[in-house]
Amino acid sequence: MNLNSFQNKLRDIFKIILFLCTIVIIVLLFPNRDRMKYQFEVGKPWSYDLLMASYDFPIYKSDEQIQQEKREILKNYLPFYNLDTTVFTTQYQLLINNYKDEHGKKPPHLKSIHKNLKDIYEKGIISAEQYQKLKENNIVHINCILPDKLTHTVNLEEIYTPKTAYEKLIQVGEFQSGLYNLNLYLTENLHYDSIISDLSQKELLKSLSLTAGVVQAGERIIDRGEIVNEELFLILQSMKIEHDQRRASFQRSTLVLIGEIAVITGLIVIFFLFLNLFRSRIFNNLKNLIFINLMMIIIIALSSMVIQLTTVSYFIIPFALLPIIIRVFFDSRTALFAHIITVLIVSLMVDNPYQFLLIQIVAGMVAVSGLKEMTQRSQLAQSALIIFITYSLTYLALEFISEGVFNRIYWTPLVYFAISSTFLLFAYLLIFILEKIFGLMSSVTLLELSNINSNLMIQFAEKAPGTFHHTLQVSNLATEAAKKIGANSLLVRTGALYHDVGKMENPGLFIENQHGGQNPLDELDFTEAAQKIIKHVPDGIKIAKKEHLPEQIIHFITTHHGLSKAKYFYNAFINANPRIKPDPSLFTYPGPLPDTKETAILMMADAVEARARSLNEYNEKSISDCVEDMINMQIAEGQFKNAPLSFRDVETIKAVFKEKITSMYHTRIEYPKVKEDIEEQNRE
Repeated sequence: MNLNSFQNKLRDIFKIILFLCTIVIIVLLFPNRDRMKYQFEVGKPWSYDLLMASYDFPIYKSDEQIQQEKREILKNYLPFYNLDTTVFTTQYQLLINNYKDEHGKKPPHLKSIHKNLKDIYEKGIISAEQYQKLKENNIVHINCILPDKLTHTVNLEEIYTPKTAYEKLIQVGEFQSGLYNLNLYLTENLHYDSIISDLSQKELLKSLSLTAGVVQAGERIIDRGEIVNEELFLILQSMKIEHDQRRASFQRSTLVLIGEIAVITGLIVIFFLFLNLFRSRIFNNLKNLIFINLMMIIIIALSSMVIQLTTVSYFIIPFALLPIIIRVFFDSRTALFAHIITVLIVSLMVDNPYQFLLIQIVAGMVAVSGLKEMTQRSQLAQSALIIFITYSLTYLALEFISEGVFNRIYWTPLVYFAISSTFLLFAYLLIFILEKIFGLMSSVTLLELSNINSNLMIQFAEKAPGTFHHTLQVSNLATEAAKKIGANSLLVRTGALYHDVGKMENPGLFIENQHGGQNPLDELDFTEAAQKIIKHVPDGIKIAKKEHLPEQIIHFITTHHGLSKAKYFYNAFINANPRIKPDPSLFTYPGPLPDTKETAILMMADAVEARARSLNEYNEKSISDCVEDMINMQIAEGQFKNAPLSFRDVETIKAVFKEKITSMYHTRIEYPKVKEDIEEQNRE
C-alpha cells in the first residue's frame, strides 16, 4: 500500500469518526424529554407560544379543593368506639370489696349504687382528651360498638368523661356521704377503634373525585400573553402531572431517543452527502469539515442551554451567525444548507417548530444573499439591521395570520430579535479568531492581501516592475472572468497579484524586466535556462511562506503553470538538437494542476496576457486567435482536467478575455496637425 492510499484511508476513517461524533454530541445536547420545559404562575402572562394538548389528560383538583371536599364529605363521618361492658362489673365489685375491707360489711343502698354506676357505664365513659378532640372536630355523634358487634349511634352529649361521671354520681344521695372515693371506680370504657374508623373514612372518601374534567388531545389550552388564572393553572399543573406519569414509562423514553437519533442521523447524512457530491473540496479537507460541523454543534448547544437552563426565548440565539460565517469562508449554498440542517435539528427542541423554521430559514436566506462578500465592517451592521427587519416582518406576518386581532399580538419576541441581531456584530471578531485557529481565509483577509500598497507589493513593484505590471493585468483579466462565471472574484484577484512573486528573486531573468538589455539566459543551455525560469514557482512558495500568506494564496502560486512546459526552451532544444529526445521533466513545471475555478481562471489569464504581449498587431482577429489558441492548447494538454469548469464557463472566459485585451491594447488615433504649422514646415 503506497503512502497516498494509506493517507486517503486514514482520512476516510477520520470522516467516519467525525460523522459519528457529531451525531452523538447532538443527541447528548438534546433537552431532557423527562423534564417539562414550561414555567408558569397564577397571575403571570403565558410567555410561550400557543399550547395545544398533545394527549388526553384529566384536570386534577388543587390541594385546597380536595381538602375542602374532604371536609364536606367527612361531615357525615362518625368515629367508632368500642364499649367495654366488663369494666362496670369489675369496678362495681371493687367498690364492694373496698367497702367490706374498710367497714367489715357490704355498703348500703347496693341496689341504687348498682343502678347509677351501671347507667353511666352503659352510656360510656370516654377520656377527657378524646372528648375534647371530638368537640374540636365538631363531631356530635359517635358509633358505639357493643360486644356483640352491634353498632348504635350515640350523642356525644350523652356520654361521660371521668369528670362528668363523677359530677353526675355525687348528685345521687347515696354518694353524697363521702363514704366512697369515686375516682377509684370511674375509668374509661369507650375506646377509639382506629382500624374500623379508618376503614369508614376511606369508604366515605371513595366518592371523592380527584379530577374536575378532561382535556382532549388537540384542545387549545393557552396562548402567548394570556394571564394564567386559577382555572388555567390547574389545567397546566394537570398536564405537568400527566407528563411526569408518562415519563416513567421506559418504553416511551426509549422510543423518543430512537426517534431523535434517527432524525439527527438522517439530517447529518444528508449534509455529508451534499458536501461529498457538490463540495468535494470541503469534504476532502478534514479541517474544513471539522470547522463546519463545530459551528453547527455550537449553535445547537446554545439552543439546548437556553431552552433547558433559562426562561428566555430561544429567539435570542443568533442563528443567522452560522450562515454568515460559513458564507464568508466558503460559499452561499454550503452556508444555506448548513443553516437549514441546523435549524431543522433545533426545531425538534422548540415548542412551535413551524413558526421557528419559517422565521429562521427566511432569515438565513437573507443573511446569505445580503452578505455575498464581506469586505467592510459596515456590511455587518447593514446585514444585522436587514436580518432584524426580516425577523420582525416574518414574525409579525405569522402573528397576523394566527391571531387576526392586533391587540393579541405578542411583542416581546421583537426584543429578542433585536438582541440576536446585535450579536451578529461580533462576527467580525469571531471570523478573525476562526481564521487563526483553522487557517481559513475570509474576504476581509483577501481584501487586506490585495492592497498593492502593502510592504510585499511595494518590494515586488520595485524589484520586478515589469512582472508587477503583468500581475496587475492578469489580476484584472481573471477578476472579470470570475465575476462572469460566478467564481470568487476577490480570491482570484488576490491570487493573481501573488502568483509571480517568486520572480523577485531573479527579476532580470524574465523578459518583462529586461528593458531591451542583454538576456542572461542566452548564455545558458536550454535545459539550465528552463530550470531558471521554472524556479520562480518554488521561489514564490518560499517567499509566500516567509510572509505567512494563507495556503489558499500559495495554492495559486503552485498551480498557475500546472504541469505545462517552458515551451520556448523546450521547442528551442528540439530545434537545436533534432536527433536528441529531450527529457520532458527538465522542462516541466512541478504543478499540481489547477483544481478550482479560480486557479484555472488564473492559469488561463496568465498565459493569455503573456501571449498577447508578443502580438505584432492588435486587432479583433489577432486577439481572438491569441485567446482561442492559448486556451485550447491548455485544454488539449489536460491542464484543466481537475478543475470544475464547464464548456460554457470556458467560452464565457474566452469572451471576457477577448473584450478586455481589446480594450487594453486598443489602437490610438493619430492627432491632426494645424494647417499653418504644416505650411511653415513646407517652407522650411
